[in-house]
Amino acid sequence: MNEFVQVFRKWNVFSGRARRREYWMFTLFYFVFGIVFGILDVVFGTVGESSASVGLFYGVYSLVMLFPSLAVLCRRLHDAGYNNWWLLISLVPLIGQLVLLIFTLQDSQPGSNKWGPNPKLLYPNSAFIH
Repeated sequence: MNEFVQVFRKWNVFSGRARRREYWMFTLFYFVFGIVFGILDVVFGTVGESSASVGLFYGVYSLVMLFPSLAVLCRRLHDAGYNNWWLLISLVPLIGQLVLLIFTLQDSQPGSNKWGPNPKLLYPNSAFIH
């Protein structure tokens, strides 16, 4: 949960690096909270008639989480040694998401890279940079 809060606090930081743990813990809580807000939409009846409609609670949650999730993904790409522009590959159906998944699963680049020092070496027992 701490990683989720830290990423949310760094919602506008698109530079630097994010370890795998920081990214994947954020992603885990992002999906868990998404399910909770989806259930709240069903309970309170804020979901439309169509199966493709998004409820009020989940819609607001998604908008609030847009920039923090993009920021942590950019930092994760930096940590693996890739540029932000690789986000655009997600526009390619299926293959783009698979490529991003592989990039986010890769280990940190050893040592420093052009986006900063390796956070794993700075704080070995921490999931994020304070």
